[in-house]
Amino acid sequence: MLIRFRSKDGMHRVSCEKTDAFGSLLEKLLPQLSPAADPSTFSVSHNPGEVGEPAVVLMERSVGDLGLNHGDIVYITFQAKSEGAAGDETPHSSSMQASINITPTNVNGPLDVKELAIDEELEKEEGLIPRERSHLCKHGDKGMCEYCSPLPPWDKEYHEENKFKHISYHSYLKKLNETTNKKSSGSSYIAPLSQPDFKIDKGCRNGHEPWPRGICSKCQPSAITLQLQEFRMVDHVEFQKSELINEFIESWRFTGMQRFGYLFGSYKRYDATPLGMKAVVEAIYEPPQHDEQDGLTMDVVQVKEEIQHVLSLANRMGLTCIGLIFTDLSDAGNGDGSVFAKRHKDSFFLSSLEIIMAAKHQLEHPNVCKYSEQGVFSSKFVTCVVSGNLEGEIDITSYQVSKEAEALVDAGMISGSTHPSMAYINDTTTERYVPEIFYMKVNEYGTTVKENAKPAFPVDYLLVSLTHGFPKTDTQSNARFIQTKGFPWANRQSMGQSQDYTELKRYLYNASVGGDFNVLHDQISNFHLLLYIHTLQILSEEEWDLLVKASGNTDFEEPLLQLTTTPGWQTLIMILQESAA
Repeated sequence: MLIRFRSKDGMHRVSCEKTDAFGSLLEKLLPQLSPAADPSTFSVSHNPGEVGEPAVVLMERSVGDLGLNHGDIVYITFQAKSEGAAGDETPHSSSMQASINITPTNVNGPLDVKELAIDEELEKEEGLIPRERSHLCKHGDKGMCEYCSPLPPWDKEYHEENKFKHISYHSYLKKLNETTNKKSSGSSYIAPLSQPDFKIDKGCRNGHEPWPRGICSKCQPSAITLQLQEFRMVDHVEFQKSELINEFIESWRFTGMQRFGYLFGSYKRYDATPLGMKAVVEAIYEPPQHDEQDGLTMDVVQVKEEIQHVLSLANRMGLTCIGLIFTDLSDAGNGDGSVFAKRHKDSFFLSSLEIIMAAKHQLEHPNVCKYSEQGVFSSKFVTCVVSGNLEGEIDITSYQVSKEAEALVDAGMISGSTHPSMAYINDTTTERYVPEIFYMKVNEYGTTVKENAKPAFPVDYLLVSLTHGFPKTDTQSNARFIQTKGFPWANRQSMGQSQDYTELKRYLYNASVGGDFNVLHDQISNFHLLLYIHTLQILSEEEWDLLVKASGNTDFEEPLLQLTTTPGWQTLIMILQESAA
């Protein structure tokens, strides 16, 4: 093969094999460049005029792995050495690898991005799975052998024995790092994760006009083969109080219409699986919506604006938006509260439209990751459905969609279909290029075969299932909010509920003037109450923050005492007193 390099010094040609490391090409290139060229500043790109990627991160990747073919042009940029180095009579006497080692260390390691505290916590742990001594062990009590040594957190047999369909995100990350960045690999570093991108590069100028007038192997996405994702970003969804779900379902019980809400909470470790993570739900917020028996409609712009405001207030409570939840319930008509089972293995779990909705939300809530080439990798955002199970009971199921699903939706490659269990593949247009898409399936003979996904394919290949539950006992629950009902939830006019001074007085006034701080604390520990009080603009921002602090589940006495003496709080109580008169 012959690879061409274009730099400010002109065009240069380097011969190689597909299996050669890219670093060896740069070593051959170095003598052809100006003696002043500083190898530690090399950046390469497919397109002219771009800064491109630092060459140091590509040193050990093969030519074939980088997608380079015979005759391809690589654009390389660099800076001149300092005057002392430029005057060296033998500037190329050292190897390219030696020269590249003087590159700043942040190029040779994970990105410097701020991850969640839970990610930093789990990253520090090995997550090894302990094993008891086996009858096959021949050593003493303090010894260890292959039959009793701890297993890595991604061990396949362990997960199969315990019926875990997916390994945890951090187990998957450690598994990749084990093979991608071995200790023997020296100072080089390769990001183990990469967010897939199926969009065509409309800015490609590799000897042709950009899409749709031209296309080449560099700018068009490769063929896509869909497989079930082996890992999940979140393993479990925990609702801190069962009353949360009961109050959410109450809307359907009252109106017979479906309901949608956003989940607010945080992410914590989940010890039921190695290096596991759970989404802990503290509150549900229902945005403005028009409910119907078989679905609902929402003004997307209005909802986004409102949720952004709610999110900013939730952040001040120590919470973030971690998922969505919706009902799909139909009374079975038996008079015993039973409901139809619509979602099961013979129908669907999430419809194609719901898969797309979940993917869009995950794309809007990316997971910050320093081990990804792009600084983000997939999402921790979860999707929960309240529907009927096979016993006719109301139940919850929890899901995420795969990183491939995110990329397909981001590229506009799939749409919903009339069969909810199937996703339709869109046609190529002037705005998008849709390559061949396949999926792996087990045929009637038990053999895994590759099937063409066009014109539609089963959405199960895009689905990742999660477990869900509640704290096992009340003593294990450390809920952020004591009250989940009593004060009306927002946007429930269809139920005849509204948030106003009358409801506020009924809910809060007696507790506020009774003098019992424990009672008052329990009443203000209500997500929807806190949001409503903020809308009144009676409390200053500092006073509202004090209210939030006083509503916490520990050490509330001092902030509550400070709150009750503030001018804003006293004004609020005076208004409630006047409304009572």
